[in-house]
Amino acid sequence: MSANVARVSELPDRAQKGRRKAALQWSAKPLRVGFVLTNNFTLSAFADFVDILRLAADDADDSRPIRCQWHVMSSSSQSVRSSCGLLVCPTSPFMDPAVLDYIVVVGGLLHRESPLDRATTDYLLHAGRTRVNLAGICTGSFVLCRLGLLDGKKCCISWFHYRDFLEEFDRLVPVADQLYVIDGNRVTCPGGAGSTFLAADLIARHLGASTAQKVLHMLQIDRMKPGSSVQPAPPFEAVGENDRISRALLLMEQNLSSPIPIGDIASALYTSTRQLERLFKEVVGCSPQAAYLQLRLKHARWMLASDHSLASIAANTGFSDGAHFGKAFKAAYGINPSEERQRLARHADRCAVPEHSGEEAVRVFDDF
Repeated sequence: MSANVARVSELPDRAQKGRRKAALQWSAKPLRVGFVLTNNFTLSAFADFVDILRLAADDADDSRPIRCQWHVMSSSSQSVRSSCGLLVCPTSPFMDPAVLDYIVVVGGLLHRESPLDRATTDYLLHAGRTRVNLAGICTGSFVLCRLGLLDGKKCCISWFHYRDFLEEFDRLVPVADQLYVIDGNRVTCPGGAGSTFLAADLIARHLGASTAQKVLHMLQIDRMKPGSSVQPAPPFEAVGENDRISRALLLMEQNLSSPIPIGDIASALYTSTRQLERLFKEVVGCSPQAAYLQLRLKHARWMLASDHSLASIAANTGFSDGAHFGKAFKAAYGINPSEERQRLARHADRCAVPEHSGEEAVRVFDDF
């Protein structure tokens, strides 16, 4: 009797056996990502991307690299300095692109020392001749463009670097109004929140939409955003090289929900209200008050594409109530906010791309 009990107790638990089998299946072909960090790279763009991979890699939430594997590759063992001064140690020498699904180049500060050494440049050029997917995050897209690795491809950058891009790459047309772009086996993303949603998109393509959604929920993000989602609204596109105007617009954009007096902005810039008004009319073509209102309305128009209520949008853009917001919006755009929301919804329906999930998503990925 005791012998029988002993033999039964030696049998593996059915649930445990199933977990082992699943782990073996995932470890056979995980999502494999190699990172190349440039000098002065943006830490948040890298960290957000890696954290999505980490949370998706292990059902038990133990951060084991089962479903996903990530490697910080470098030509040497020296740590790479981020733009905020923190150092990240490489975990691997350069790997054969054939064993990776993605090589992600994370950029950062522009116009500093050379972001890559010769060995890294040669590695990326070699990778560009293979079938591996190359991704440029933050100003990593600039790095790929300089190497000719985005020729003929769409390139998604931050509106903040739009002018820098046009000055350096006059034959390329950047995309500055989306979170990220996947064009064949080239991926570009301006960083910020886009890094999170891009990484979640890759998880959905490889491991399924439910896994991606679970990861986002763990990060307290309520829902997925596709790459076609718009970036946060930029300030005025053309302010020349006037530093005082740029700083004034930045102060305005940082205080949309609670507009600050123009006199306070002038004081922060060590100038008088009259001088600031004269400067705005010369450079921007309108008064600071009018520019501030345009910024608030532009941001409100961008928010209409979301599921925020009109009252919430009015509050977030510094209007006393919905009526005040509606009146100002119609004066600027010729239609009221609810009509604009309907127009945006119709446009989104026309431009919608069917979502892929499960095996179909992986099949689409394999065609890249």
